[in-house]
Amino acid sequence: MTQDWLADDTEIERRLRSRLWELERLSQDSGESRAAVELDQTRVGRLSRMDALQGQAMAQATEARRQQEIRRLEAALQRLADGEYGACTVCGEEIAPKRLGLDPATPSCVDCAAG
Repeated sequence: MTQDWLADDTEIERRLRSRLWELERLSQDSGESRAAVELDQTRVGRLSRMDALQGQAMAQATEARRQQEIRRLEAALQRLADGEYGACTVCGEEIAPKRLGLDPATPSCVDCAAG
């Protein structure tokens, strides 16, 4: 991948919105797996209920991570709209183009992310 895409706000926005759309779709599709587990003992044995509860907890944790990434993408889109995309939100220095190429929603440079 070349770094030319960094000069093209349209391509950056496309990548960010594409990933945002994908995450929002996944969030909608997985809603049922995060729903409350029915505890009707006549229908499900104790081990099956435990498996269902564990599956629910894993789905909820996955959704929490997904929502965090959605917020990161929305913040990156806002920085793009404000003309601040590519600048570290901590120190204000330019974020390395290679870093943005790997994660276009990253808010900080390597130095600030490390410590």
